[in-house]
Amino acid sequence: MSRILGIDYGSKKVGIAVTDPLKIIVSPLITVSTHEIFSYLKEYLEKETVELIVVGEPYMLDGQPAQFHPKVLEFVAKLKKQFPAVEVVLHDETNSSKKAKEVLLRSGAKKKKRRDKSLVDKIAASLLLEEYLIEKGIF
Repeated sequence: MSRILGIDYGSKKVGIAVTDPLKIIVSPLITVSTHEIFSYLKEYLEKETVELIVVGEPYMLDGQPAQFHPKVLEFVAKLKKQFPAVEVVLHDETNSSKKAKEVLLRSGAKKKKRRDKSLVDKIAASLLLEEYLIEKGIF
């Protein structure tokens, strides 16, 4: 059994979510600093079997690529080169951080917790991954 990772890549932090081995549940995993992402993934992939990595692809509301889009493509190219045995796909992440903040608000989280960018990032990764799995009929 293998897992699927979801990645919300940012300029300072990267939110990561993961499925269970049966691909029934998506859970927020961790938020790591951008400069530590490859060492974290190397360590994680040595311990866990991952068949697919879904990376959020940033678009603006009008459908145009966001300013950060080239950096995400650069990250994906490095990811594919460093981990060639794992399939990597892009998935539209429009409004994922906004949706993550709404989830926190609806959950009754206190204001301080809702402002925790690390928490928002890994929830955004969870929402991104869940959306991808639903769209592909895996969920």
